[in-house]
Amino acid sequence: MIPHAQYLTPNLPPSILRTTCFPKPSVSVINRTFFKPLKSRILPSKCSVSLVSEPPQLELSNNHKPFSAEVSRTIVELCSVATLSTLTQEGSPLGFGVRFAVDSNGTPVMCFRDVDNRFSVDRRCSLHVQLEQCGVRTPQCTILGNLDKPGDMMDLRRLGSAWRKRFNEEVEESCIYVLDVKRVLQIEDYAEDGVWVSSLEYASAEPDPLRDCAEKIVDEINANNREDVYRFCNIYAELDFQVLDAKMVWVDRLGFDVHVRSVQKDVYEVRIPFPREVGDEKGAKSSFNGMSQLAWEVEKNFHVPELNKVKRLKKVTGNALHSFDV
Repeated sequence: MIPHAQYLTPNLPPSILRTTCFPKPSVSVINRTFFKPLKSRILPSKCSVSLVSEPPQLELSNNHKPFSAEVSRTIVELCSVATLSTLTQEGSPLGFGVRFAVDSNGTPVMCFRDVDNRFSVDRRCSLHVQLEQCGVRTPQCTILGNLDKPGDMMDLRRLGSAWRKRFNEEVEESCIYVLDVKRVLQIEDYAEDGVWVSSLEYASAEPDPLRDCAEKIVDEINANNREDVYRFCNIYAELDFQVLDAKMVWVDRLGFDVHVRSVQKDVYEVRIPFPREVGDEKGAKSSFNGMSQLAWEVEKNFHVPELNKVKRLKKVTGNALHSFDV
């Protein structure tokens, strides 16, 4: 905990400072529901340049959530075990657990002995990685590509360094293999549709800057500031039902997800955006504190809210997906 970054408190005094307006989330139903935020735009600079081939500009969707390539990069950064699926020499599908590391581009690094006896000549395979969040959601990604043996000594040393950094153990360079990424399927949770990410989008993305402290922040908020989470849902979310309980699920640089339970026992997922992007734990806690104070002032009628309400709803019924505006 950073000493001067005080955490959320349920009974903050009214602020004497002018507060800013926070984006208002939207609801979706899956037996749960999401609130979807806005995207920031980067204006192109005006200058005279020579045209070169550059990675695509990855933009945010309009739900104040990181794009799928960034989510995939975050998942592989936080996980160290996965399921590798390939074909045996007899042509039968085979999946088994492996440990893996990643290099700076998100390329999976694995170690095998006698790989020729385990796999077929066809080195196409997939690596399935999943990350459990707060015990209620499991985002996952499946990386499709070819299992390759690096031949360059500099590459082998670099990949060996990535392995040592993750597992704190030495590795024989002759055992190092990489999964040459072709494309990635990113899924937010079980039974949900996925989004395909190209290899260029995946390599160009950056993992979320809060990834190493996100779980700790969520645990602290749920343990010590449950009343604030409940208040957030009533103030920043446009709900047409009474909230029985609320629990934070995950936090990233653009906002946080909350599971809300109604008195009818239905569960909704609400996306509540930060007023601005944050880059570290200190920035996240500062945003929480500011949002908590504003929510308290609105609840006590000390402040008249001017919140932009997102009207887009996403309703999931069985396997059918319905998106609509209200």
